[in-house]
Amino acid sequence: MGTTRSRWRREPAARDAPDGGKPGRALEVLVLSCSVAAALTAVAQPVVLGRTLDLLLRDGDAGQWLALSAALLLGELLFDSLTSLFTGRCNAARTAFVRRRALTGLLRAVPDRAGPHTPGDVGTRLTLNATDAGGAFAARASLAASLVTPLGALAALAFVDLWVAACVVAGLPALAMVLRTFAKDTGASVAAYQRTQARIASRLLEALEGSATIVAAGTTARERARVLAPLTELAEQGRRMWALHGRALARSGVLVPLLTLAATAVGGLRLASGDLSVGDMLAAVRYAQLAAGVGGTASLLGAVVRGREARRRTLELEGLTALPHGTRRLPPHGPGELELRGVRVVRDGREVLRADGVRLPGGSTVAVVGRSGSGKSVLAAVAGRLTDPDEGEVLLDGVRLDRLTRQELRAEVTFAFERPALGEGTVAEAVAAGARQPSPEQVRQAARAAGADGFVRRLPQGYDTPLPSAPLSGGEHQRLGLARAFAHAGRLLVMDDATSSLDTATEHEVNRALRRSVRPGTRLVVAHRQSVADRADLVLWLEDGRVRAVGTHRELWDEPGYRAVFGAGGPEAAAPGERSARPEPEGVRP
Repeated sequence: MGTTRSRWRREPAARDAPDGGKPGRALEVLVLSCSVAAALTAVAQPVVLGRTLDLLLRDGDAGQWLALSAALLLGELLFDSLTSLFTGRCNAARTAFVRRRALTGLLRAVPDRAGPHTPGDVGTRLTLNATDAGGAFAARASLAASLVTPLGALAALAFVDLWVAACVVAGLPALAMVLRTFAKDTGASVAAYQRTQARIASRLLEALEGSATIVAAGTTARERARVLAPLTELAEQGRRMWALHGRALARSGVLVPLLTLAATAVGGLRLASGDLSVGDMLAAVRYAQLAAGVGGTASLLGAVVRGREARRRTLELEGLTALPHGTRRLPPHGPGELELRGVRVVRDGREVLRADGVRLPGGSTVAVVGRSGSGKSVLAAVAGRLTDPDEGEVLLDGVRLDRLTRQELRAEVTFAFERPALGEGTVAEAVAAGARQPSPEQVRQAARAAGADGFVRRLPQGYDTPLPSAPLSGGEHQRLGLARAFAHAGRLLVMDDATSSLDTATEHEVNRALRRSVRPGTRLVVAHRQSVADRADLVLWLEDGRVRAVGTHRELWDEPGYRAVFGAGGPEAAAPGERSARPEPEGVRP
């Protein structure tokens, strides 16, 4: 085990990697610079080519102008190649930046604020939408550079011949109107398309998570129809997007030739009258084509619009409400006394929790009981500051939780959940991950306390087994989550239904080890089993979001409503300590 100790430590680089913003901005500048350079060389080519043609027709020395024409052509090819290279790198850097920022915002958010975003919706935002948003930066730079060509061509055309330039200018407002309409209609269409994609992804993930239930119930066809139902809507939105794109290209495809034809006719008249040379005529026609080429920016404009709508969706994750933290620390050697003063939590206009004057002694084990929907998980989240109450304050050893530093809060307040997220590292890395940095021996001790050491040692590589390769049952997965909580236990340990997948005997062993082997502190245990409440020092009884009473299990048992929480309605129900199941082995119950 000693040889793998360094592998158990989380590398700072993986946590504090640079956001990639500066490299992305530098690449965007390179894309813009190369695009502008390519546009300028394209603008310079017609006048140089026209001058070369005039010299050749007059039997003049055109060698230098031919060399310049060739250099401009090669320069355009070079700058176009560099633009493609830097565009790919810029898209990759910016996509990673957008994805990292959105994921960071999601993970730092208050959990109940992130709840409305389903896994499928989040997956769509972090994949498809992040890619579109990342590509918008280079597309915007290319779009800006694409305007250099028609504007530069128009300026050069005015230098060659004002009459031809005036003819082109007269037709540009129509092209601009086509692009404006395209951008406006495409924005709404793209937003609807992206929302429908997210709905399909959400339904698909829901079906995958409940695949066993679907097969067992024989509802495969019905579920398939439900998942794919939005496809009709998606197809219609896709057809609308392509129709808008095609309409814009068709309109510009008609206007551009007409505009070029008109400019050619005017240039021809000017040539016939002797006001233009053959070379000037060639340059004028080419500049008219370049100036009218503003209609060809529809594709770039579409990419910018898609990126803008996609960025709006990723910004919603990035801007999720995060918990602010203070600068204070807890007093040294505190017992972990927890107090709730005037706490009130409201969700969707309904009060889901009210707790005032609740003081839980430090070092005690407190079971939180109540019927389903009584507010147990809300109280657990507020007590451990996964969320803040709408009113009131929560104190640990006399210090408000919202005034603690992030590091202090997460080092001293630990959670264990019903379905822990362990990640994809090794078993040891999963247990060691957290605000503290436990040693290998502390990791093994926590695993023993959670009843996990035995099955971990039987894995192919023991504690070094990668989690994806570990064949874990639901109870074993939950025990690893408990082990991680035990390894990082501080003054307050909140266990939100964290032993629901354990059998009764294993749960007894875990509770005994929790008292003897885990760092002393206050334990707040969301409980559904009568045995858990019986072993606790105190019971906090919730009913309809309010604290009905705080006392020992034996004291509260006289209340019919309390007995009803455990399905024991009458006075003849088993009293505390009298199990309906087989008795515990001697010495198991603390």
